[in-house]
Amino acid sequence: MADNFKPMYWSKKIETDLKTDMVMCNWCDYSYDGEIKYGNRLKIIGAVKPTIVDYAKGTPLTPENLGDNSQYLDIDRAKAFCYGLDDVDKAQSMPEFHNAELDQAKEALAEEAETYVGTLAQKALTSMKSASTEITKANALEVIGDALIKLYKNKVTAKTPLAADLNAKHIMRAKEAMNSLFTENVDYVKNGAVGKYGNVYLRLATCLYNDGTDDWEMIRTKRAIAFANAIDKVTKSDNTYGFGVIVKGLHVYGAKVVRPKEMAVILAH
Repeated sequence: MADNFKPMYWSKKIETDLKTDMVMCNWCDYSYDGEIKYGNRLKIIGAVKPTIVDYAKGTPLTPENLGDNSQYLDIDRAKAFCYGLDDVDKAQSMPEFHNAELDQAKEALAEEAETYVGTLAQKALTSMKSASTEITKANALEVIGDALIKLYKNKVTAKTPLAADLNAKHIMRAKEAMNSLFTENVDYVKNGAVGKYGNVYLRLATCLYNDGTDDWEMIRTKRAIAFANAIDKVTKSDNTYGFGVIVKGLHVYGAKVVRPKEMAVILAH
């Protein structure tokens, strides 16, 4: 059994399925150099905004040396799963076959990664955090608006797509305050959102950091947090405790706030 075990098949399958389970992790969009392996350091390629100068006809422009705005992201998180499987050949040969163990494993991996990204709310600038706020129907949208003002003051444009990762209470109070959340809109759904407020996707996040009183909700651009992950390896071995095989997998990742001025935090309860 399992002589035809294909580690790459399982790695790609879990990696693909992880993307559908992650919400906060998926709102991170950065280019990087390097291989995603545990212990590696990736170089994040950061663009530098050039200086705008007055132009006078006939006057030559002096090229500006933009320098290097790169940062580094450490792949310093490693989470693993290990379970027994009776018929690995069947699982590989039938695309529609989804064993419960694999589904549970990738959901657990996604939850771990989401929880870690949620803790990065603690890295928010003091000026970008709200006071502790009880969310009601009356203020559910107002506190989002206050966070947007902070972002716009930091020169985040009104056309820049933003994601608001909110707790369940905030989502429901916002829904009550709005006429419609347009849940049938495909563009919203593919971004993990239940609706949109201005240029902000409103998304239910279940792995927000909580300090014992408040959930630390985040409103941010895709550039605020860098996140890189991979299923580093999936292996099988004989199950010495019974029939079938043991399947083990390793998920490695790293995350970092790289543009703190593009992330606002709402302390909500």
